[in-house]
Amino acid sequence: MNASLHAGNTGDPEAKPHPGTLSGMVGSATLLPAAPPAAAASRTVATHCPYCALQCGMTLHQDAAGRVRVAARDFPTNRGGLCQKGWTAADLLDHPHRLTTPLVRDSRLDPLRPASWEEALGRIATALRGLRDAHGPDSIAVFGGGLTNEKAYALGEFARVAVGTRFIDYNGRFCMSAAAAAGIRAFGIDRGLPFPLSDLGRARTLLLVGANPAETMPPLGRYLAAQRANGGTQIVVDPRATATARAATHHLQPTPGTDLALANGLLHLVITGGLADTDYLAARTTGFERVRRSVAGYWPARVERLTGVSVAELEATARALADRPALIITARGAEQHAKGVDTVTAWINLALALGLPGRPGSGYGCLTGQGNGQGGREHGQKADQLPGYRRLDDPAARAHVAAVWGVDPDTLPGPGVSAYELLDSLGGDRGGPRALLVFGSNPVVSAPRAARVERRLRALDLLVVADVVRSETAAQADVVLPVAQWAEEDGTMTNLEGRVIRRRALREPPPGVRTDLVVLADLAARLGPPGTWFDSDPAAVLAELRRASAGGPADYAGVTWERIDAQDGVFWPCPAPDRPDTPRLFADAFPTPDGRARMLPVDHRPVAEEVCARFPLYLTTGRVLAQYQSGAQTRRVAALTAAAGEPFVELHPDTAARLGVAEGDEVTVTSRRGRMRAPARLVATIRPDTVFAPFHWPGAGRANSLTVDALDPVSKMPEFKVCAVRVERAS
Repeated sequence: MNASLHAGNTGDPEAKPHPGTLSGMVGSATLLPAAPPAAAASRTVATHCPYCALQCGMTLHQDAAGRVRVAARDFPTNRGGLCQKGWTAADLLDHPHRLTTPLVRDSRLDPLRPASWEEALGRIATALRGLRDAHGPDSIAVFGGGLTNEKAYALGEFARVAVGTRFIDYNGRFCMSAAAAAGIRAFGIDRGLPFPLSDLGRARTLLLVGANPAETMPPLGRYLAAQRANGGTQIVVDPRATATARAATHHLQPTPGTDLALANGLLHLVITGGLADTDYLAARTTGFERVRRSVAGYWPARVERLTGVSVAELEATARALADRPALIITARGAEQHAKGVDTVTAWINLALALGLPGRPGSGYGCLTGQGNGQGGREHGQKADQLPGYRRLDDPAARAHVAAVWGVDPDTLPGPGVSAYELLDSLGGDRGGPRALLVFGSNPVVSAPRAARVERRLRALDLLVVADVVRSETAAQADVVLPVAQWAEEDGTMTNLEGRVIRRRALREPPPGVRTDLVVLADLAARLGPPGTWFDSDPAAVLAELRRASAGGPADYAGVTWERIDAQDGVFWPCPAPDRPDTPRLFADAFPTPDGRARMLPVDHRPVAEEVCARFPLYLTTGRVLAQYQSGAQTRRVAALTAAAGEPFVELHPDTAARLGVAEGDEVTVTSRRGRMRAPARLVATIRPDTVFAPFHWPGAGRANSLTVDALDPVSKMPEFKVCAVRVERAS
């Protein structure tokens, strides 16, 4: 084990060569490209892109020298197309910043230094056992991320069985939780798109709310182009005239935070205009009368005042949606609000009134954002969840899963708290968890009110991060564990359609690197009750996941590697290997007690933080084409940093003129929580009352230093999409 230290990478971008010795400091390790496996053989595998939830098919080739390149693959979702992130996905495999040795910190005042796996895991286990003995299992918390289905499943079991804590949640809470909660409330189930992507091209009208797939998942553009080419109407709702909005037939540009009022206003027009499908409503829904009464107050002139969308635009949109088949699709722009669940519910109400869900080319769906964001929210990473999308507070669900795990259901902890609530509670001074284990997430950059989260991480007795690079969160850790990348492990992922697909390993991890499943199995053996044993083989973990999910809402019992290979993915629910899968949900009934969808009245309410004289502008945040999530990986890819290498602040030229700001000037954006600094970009495609900043960068350009920590009362989604700020030319 010790020999591997001299070949290992610490992942520190500032590390300098230091021949012949290790002094115990990060900066003393020679920084070389991560070595591919010895005696690499030429090999080709069909796999999937590691980034967004489209999970595009791709082919990986490794030559005899160990070099890896990406090639096209004719897979149903992308038909060989990839975005720039996909084409460069292999660039990180042997990157100089790749971690290939564990790192530990001797004290909070000392830097991270290389360590053996035995030292690192032993230190973690000793510290966690001590905390658990002194303060109970809830003194330990677990935070997940964009993991494979098998790793998400194992992480939930690890937290609840090996550690015994109720404190586990994951970064998908920041992404899809509002739409997930609204879907469960209305339909009895959460599958982002309850229909295949091919339905997009069949819709006469396609309404995209707060979605910019032209930048966030470009290969989806082929479906949007097909829908327009077929003569369809495409309408985009967004405060910015994004690339997606500019390609659409119509663009509605509402005031940030008013999507709920817009949806209610459109439903008012559908009802009063005689455009509702009354037969569908009578046969397949409940609650319509209450909803009808609630939207009576959303007459067009009032909605125009609330949203800034003109009466003429409202009326044209309502008429277009009545040209069926029609699809209504939401994304983060509508969902990342403290009223996100109610906002999505309003759009679902509109879809149900039009009779859309369950019909080919029609329906409501949400665009899941994160890679495996669908599967990652189904199998136990969430605070209130057991595998198969079972509820942790359901006695029957507890009994079923406990039997699979071989434990007494009474020993399973109860539900914990949401991601931000967990991060904000960290530290013994708050009476919260004193240790946090992070797998596949970078909350120092991605969490709302990020400076506060950073302070809470520093209050921990122990922070452990498992990652492939030295992310901003890993840089704060007491122990960092180097884990395998996407091309070095087998597993399954579930894309935004609910299609379960296979990730195939091209090669073994570099020396000194282990898979997350191996790490969890080792820690479980050290921490769990006597006899605790976790399998680290992904095929075996999938077999166990199938048993645990059987009979649940997200039933994977019939999902096998062989079947995935034979039919280009398996759509859940799939209850048995010899039973059909389910590309389209709701054709005959909804999975609710009476088989009907539930319509619920919801009312517009103001954003959590309104503009004022001191903070007169709205800030909205989002992604750009060449970066992904917290940027920990994409900011290290040369081609991507060349395309988008620094943060920026987008503002309207009229706003800039009032502020004395010119193109490229450094500006400071300040909210009640913090500030960021970045160059100004002047664009006429944004509202004059709104500024935009991407959230991929740390440090002075960290947009989440500004965002508000107001939470949706149902989903606990933070209000990333709107807060009040002021912009000043930097001195």
